[in-house]
Amino acid sequence: MSMSRTTSASVSKRGLSRREVLRFGLGGIGSLSLAELLRRRASAADTPSADHEPTAVILVWLHGGASHIETYDPKPLAASDYRGPFAPIATNVPGIDVCELLPHHARVADRFVLLRSLVHTGFCHQQGTQQLLTGHPERVLRNKPLHPDVFSIAHAMRQGTSPAAAGGELPSYVGVPPVSYGGAAYLGSSHNPFSVTGDPNDANFSVPNVGVAEHDKAVRMIERVGLRKQLDALQRRFDHETEMNALDVHEQRAIGILTGTTATQAFNIAAEDERTRDRYGRNRWGQQLLLARRLVESGVDLVTTQLSGDLCGGVGNWDDHAVNSNVFEAMQYRTQFFDQGVAALIEDIYDRGLDRRVMVVVTGEFGRTPKISYQKSTGKRIASAAEGTMQPGRDHWPRACSMLFAGGGMTTGTVIGSTDSRGEDAQDRIVGRGDFIATIYRHLGIRWQNQAFPDFAGRPQPILLSDGAPIPELTARG
Repeated sequence: MSMSRTTSASVSKRGLSRREVLRFGLGGIGSLSLAELLRRRASAADTPSADHEPTAVILVWLHGGASHIETYDPKPLAASDYRGPFAPIATNVPGIDVCELLPHHARVADRFVLLRSLVHTGFCHQQGTQQLLTGHPERVLRNKPLHPDVFSIAHAMRQGTSPAAAGGELPSYVGVPPVSYGGAAYLGSSHNPFSVTGDPNDANFSVPNVGVAEHDKAVRMIERVGLRKQLDALQRRFDHETEMNALDVHEQRAIGILTGTTATQAFNIAAEDERTRDRYGRNRWGQQLLLARRLVESGVDLVTTQLSGDLCGGVGNWDDHAVNSNVFEAMQYRTQFFDQGVAALIEDIYDRGLDRRVMVVVTGEFGRTPKISYQKSTGKRIASAAEGTMQPGRDHWPRACSMLFAGGGMTTGTVIGSTDSRGEDAQDRIVGRGDFIATIYRHLGIRWQNQAFPDFAGRPQPILLSDGAPIPELTARG
């Protein structure tokens, strides 16, 4: 928001109000307006929620859409132009098989649930992401959603109730990094995630603007986003010792996130045991997943971590059209990192006693076409042949999407739903996007019935359309 749009009511006779200084000054840091966020949390302390301990969600997002056949729903009896080259392997739960590319998953299958029958109608990445995460039947290609996603809404609904909010030194919603094509829409930027875009496997990894040792340095960061004159005016009116006392409690807490030690410790992945870091995998994805665990353990209650980039091979995501990559080479390359990291995260959620509080969800925006297609490669890269080479691929497929769930107090070692013999269509226990979102809300203790936020035009928009209900198998045991 520009200074020119500030209303006269927000400016006192002495200049920009203290609240406005912090609201605008912190707005550019990590895509999070911390002071505004903290004020809204306090004003919403009576937000409806279930009567249980504070809960959390980690979303592991496979940007581009992972093949369900090469992960959680193999089809060994299908014809060769469907099943691909990889065989299923048995897991530690009799009757549950996964693709042979996931041996680490196979040994922890007693600690997760597979959903094989989610369906929606979003055939492109933007539509698929936004349908799945907003619940609305989006059919237009939008890089930002028209409606807020489930995590932005949860962020707004749980203000003042999360461990992070209560402590005051951690943002309660963090993207490591955030999900592409998601966002807070008309809820405003203060409900977008605190964004972590660096590589946690880098020896010099740090999170910008977290762990500022001194108040003066935090003020200088605020000055750099365009409020130098207003802050100079404040500093003339308040001496160094009394300036913080002049700020209200929410502004102090916003500065506290920048200057306190809690966030510094939570993001300090170098403090983790070396054997644990090795178990997750010494690569970007493994360390992202480990950082996600550190954050929820510290009190953050909403974490998304997108697995994309170089470790995907191909064009840097899971979008395995034949023009982008050889789907089978790409899956074989990336699953070595994915399999190890996700299995380690699941193990830690249970071994560290987080399995009732934290729900882990692993999914992309859709599955892939069961029938293999062939096209000419657009260029030589990891998992893609030289330009012009014919190679196999799989395209977008929202008619059958597989997901993994762990933690959340649920009964694990089970499978929900099924697809037909070729993996083309869900045929048993079909689940929709609204059911998925209702399940997330249920775990987070959010009563979604009759809850709405005004959109940009001031019209009330329900946080869940009427066709959604929690998936019973994914709710906590009594």
